Amino acid sequence: MSDDWDTVTKIGSKVSGGASQRETVVRGKAALNAAQRSGNIIGTEKKFATRNPAGKSGVEGQRLTKVDRSDDIVPVQKVNPEIGAAIRDRRSKDPYKMTQAELAKKVNAQANDIKTLESGQAIKNQALLNKVARVLKISPKTGKALDEEPAKGSSGKK
Repeated sequence: MSDDWDTVTKIGSKVSGGASQRETVVRGKAALNAAQRSGNIIGTEKKFATRNPAGKSGVEGQRLTKVDRSDDIVPVQKVNPEIGAAIRDRRSKDPYKMTQAELAKKVNAQANDIKTLESGQAIKNQALLNKVARVLKISPKTGKALDEEPAKGSSGKK
């Protein structure tokens, strides 16, 4: 029993394992040849990158990688000023005549968001743009009115 009190067990000590070499990653053919000449045990494994098919964020990941590699600042996408002007014009016309605050209330947003959207200074927020386009019946991509009659010579039916 007295022997148990005299011995010391070290957990995680580097000394207890003996003189084992640490595993290293060899980069390049010259380093691999040098390791073979020294007589070390060599194991080769090829690493494969896997992708989560459910995520489908390949394009976004490529863009972020491009941003990481570049030193310059990438500008933030803003709303096209033509769409802002179309929103302002459509909001001021008779069947849709309303203030920025009234439009903001209809789309559940702040009046300042509508103001920056119309001025073309807003950061592109597709959800807000879609809501405003739905209320004013315009295209969120082009800003053209959706309820106007087609031009002469073209018919809406095929």
